[in-house]
Amino acid sequence: MSESKTRLGVSAFAICVFILALGSNGIRNIVGWPGFLGLAVALVVWGVVIFVREKPERFRWYRLPSPLYWFLGLATLSIIWSQYRFESVLGVIAQLATTLLAVVIAYVLSWHEVLRTLGTALRYLLGLSLVFELVVAVFVGHPVMQNFIEVPESGKVPKLLYWSRDLLFSGGPIQGVVASSVLLGFLALLGLIVFGIQLRAGLVRPSWGWCWVVISFGTILLTRGATVWVALAAVLVALALALWARRLGPERRVPLYITGAAVLAVAIALVLFARDFVFGLLGKSGDLTGRVETWQKVIDLAEQRPWFGWGWVSYWAPWAEPFKSLDEKAGIAVMSAHNAWLDVWLQLGIVGLLAFAPLIVLTMWRVWFRAVDPPRRGYGAPLAYATSALWPFLVVVALLVQSLTESRLIIEGNWLLLVLLAVKSRFDFQLPWRDNEPTKLPWRRVPITHDTGVIETAGSGGVGGASGPGGTGASSSSGASSGSGGTQR
Repeated sequence: MSESKTRLGVSAFAICVFILALGSNGIRNIVGWPGFLGLAVALVVWGVVIFVREKPERFRWYRLPSPLYWFLGLATLSIIWSQYRFESVLGVIAQLATTLLAVVIAYVLSWHEVLRTLGTALRYLLGLSLVFELVVAVFVGHPVMQNFIEVPESGKVPKLLYWSRDLLFSGGPIQGVVASSVLLGFLALLGLIVFGIQLRAGLVRPSWGWCWVVISFGTILLTRGATVWVALAAVLVALALALWARRLGPERRVPLYITGAAVLAVAIALVLFARDFVFGLLGKSGDLTGRVETWQKVIDLAEQRPWFGWGWVSYWAPWAEPFKSLDEKAGIAVMSAHNAWLDVWLQLGIVGLLAFAPLIVLTMWRVWFRAVDPPRRGYGAPLAYATSALWPFLVVVALLVQSLTESRLIIEGNWLLLVLLAVKSRFDFQLPWRDNEPTKLPWRRVPITHDTGVIETAGSGGVGGASGPGGTGASSSSGASSGSGGTQR
């Protein structure tokens, strides 16, 4: 770290990782693939250095979720039977590197610090996206191609090639620095979750918090993505169920689980039997912009190698078979199955799904009970609920809903968030209670710790106050880990 006595280094590291992983498309447009890979390698080295210097006392290899080992182990072994061995090697290296960064963040930062640094990264990505679209609309005045490719004088340019389509003043859809309205809309959804939690928990000034909540919601409106609205609806339903579960307590939740199962059944029925009507209300076609056709082609290909798949690759390699001739949209090779579960089946087969599904289920199980179970210290009375305990559960819900129409859950930013929450919820049982909510304190005044979740400072109230571009500084913590009483699932 630049200052051995503070948290400045670890906070800067986490913010850079979140920006690189969640804003990868934009960074590649700015610095190109060589620059992006150089930044990724630098962050991995930085992460290893921080991890070695911090020496987290709680770190044990066996504390990582077992399904994570199963999935990564199978992906690595798939190099043996892969039909595109070189691409599989690259894909596995990228998967392992992203996983390493997630593990470092999980062990080096506390829950509140993760919330704070994620919020800061999202502020930069959303803020820069809106500034970028404003610059294009005001000063450029015409669509901008990715990597500043000139628009050809003749011929229709596929929408996928645009970095910005100059639609800010037309009501969208805008694409931001990430060059995709779908990705930008999802970043705005994550921002709405994180900023809303920070505002409700009092981790930021009210004016600052409301400003970013409005910016996030406005960005969702401007991206005009149907799937983001569906994910937002799912997050709101999940929030309502979580708050209801808190009110009922652990012993009286049977009606809640019945209601939750009924809501899920209705949602599945609508998708299967009334998809055209539901998405028509959102101004989209029932084939989900050609995704249904892509899904059928992926299923046909996966059925040729149903058990172990064609070999791991993460992003599809459009120059290699069978991806080269699998699917095209507007003359451009499709880079994913647009469904994480189908992509896992295609690449790692049914065995891969059997390794991937437990990682999702166990992570959802742990973050759910962290969000809704009363925090306790020993056998005393329950402590007051913390608002900030809700954000991991809501983020996982958003990730899962998006995984049905995009494959981002298994690559880059979404995989980073999934592994981070899977690992941290597996070992870090810091009590999420109201009196342990963070207080705002500049990072330079937060002393370094060698144990995630417990940072002692005189007169402080917690870890992870929010900051962002122009925001209030960091935070400190004086809480306690729940080794004697927290929920440990």
